[in-house]
Amino acid sequence: MSDAKTGKRRIVSSRHLAEGEGWEVSEVEFGMIVAYNAFNRWMTRCMAAAGNTDLTGLEILVLHNINHRGRDKRLSDISFLLNIEDNHTVNYALRKLLKMELIISNKRGKEVFYKTSKQGQTLCDKYRLVRKNCLLDGMDKLGLSGEDLRKIGSDLRAISGQYDQASRAASTL
Repeated sequence: MSDAKTGKRRIVSSRHLAEGEGWEVSEVEFGMIVAYNAFNRWMTRCMAAAGNTDLTGLEILVLHNINHRGRDKRLSDISFLLNIEDNHTVNYALRKLLKMELIISNKRGKEVFYKTSKQGQTLCDKYRLVRKNCLLDGMDKLGLSGEDLRKIGSDLRAISGQYDQASRAASTL
């Protein structure tokens, strides 16, 4: 499929969504699909190289989120920060991480707080080392500065906000 004005080829996942006005959004969506799948594959393989082959992408994200800044986290904190609406999936991940002894929980009043165990912290540290050796060293070859990468991250968060707003609007139809 080519752009009528420029003659450049459009790279999209669904032609029917890329016809007419706003076709460029389909290119962004295809990029996000490919990036999401590559990122999920990366997380599980990086974690396997760090020593744990039993975690899904979501479980890895939850573990890193709990380990972040060494602060105890509640289910609602984790779900909010990861932008996950379905708390049940996060709760399932928490139960699995508890069973694997990668995190520990403590109850304060009605709230349950989670933190990484020594074993969980060690695994996160090993993941960080694999990430440095396998991913970060290769990122330099892209020629992107730290500022470029921060801008990409900021743009992705802004785009996710548009999708969140659109999903709320769609749920009212």
